[in-house]
Amino acid sequence: MKNIICILCTTMSLLSFSQKKLDIYFDFDKFNLNDEAVKKINSWIAEGKNYQVTKMYGFCDSKGTNVYNDTLAMKRVNEVYGFLKESEIEVIKDIEIRGFGEDFEQSKVQGENRRVTILFQEKTQTNLAAKEVELAKEVLKDKMKIAQKGDLIKLPNFYFFNNSAKIVPKSEPVLYELLCVMNDNPNLKIEIQGHICCKLPQQDDVISEARAKTVYNYLIRNKINRNRMTYKGYGVSRPIHSVPEKNSLEEDENRRVEILIIEN
Repeated sequence: MKNIICILCTTMSLLSFSQKKLDIYFDFDKFNLNDEAVKKINSWIAEGKNYQVTKMYGFCDSKGTNVYNDTLAMKRVNEVYGFLKESEIEVIKDIEIRGFGEDFEQSKVQGENRRVTILFQEKTQTNLAAKEVELAKEVLKDKMKIAQKGDLIKLPNFYFFNNSAKIVPKSEPVLYELLCVMNDNPNLKIEIQGHICCKLPQQDDVISEARAKTVYNYLIRNKINRNRMTYKGYGVSRPIHSVPEKNSLEEDENRRVEILIIEN
């Protein structure tokens, strides 16, 4: 039991630096959420944060046998887990769920021992951006898999620094995914097309071609045969939205890199 206490205390102290916790309390010998517990969870949800639940631990007071309390602790965890899922709170795929029963350092106040501790983090913009890029990679892979000659595929969530051909770091994994697609499909031939926003057709522009060439050069550096690729900048000649754009969303959609399937 002492070992379990040490492990739990160490785990909780380490987690406190990177994660937050919420304690939900239960009535004696019960695993159903009481009104106070439901109110506490709902108040937490109502704060409107981007929560991501990573661990849940169940506990009991010292009344009853170890076996009974172990089972009761897990029933409490499962009850909270179900409530969170119904409330559409994100619970990570490989969440750690444990029931400690009464095998932990008990509080003298018995009511404090009958609980489930939820460990969670608030997803930062970095977390969200990483998830967005992972989704973009899957979208690209799926689209390229079924693409036919003449299809145009936009590189999803693929951005450059303003008025530059330098790729924003968070978009680099999408570039790598394109490389993987080219390696997996040796018969694939493409034209890399650069487009920009926010300029009139009569204005000179070299950025769109430079951006297309950036993608081309990356693939060349990574051993993709140059005979399988060409690149071209189209400036604002092929906008999705008419120029000048009405808002930043239209600007983002016009400012893009597309892949034309030449042969597949």
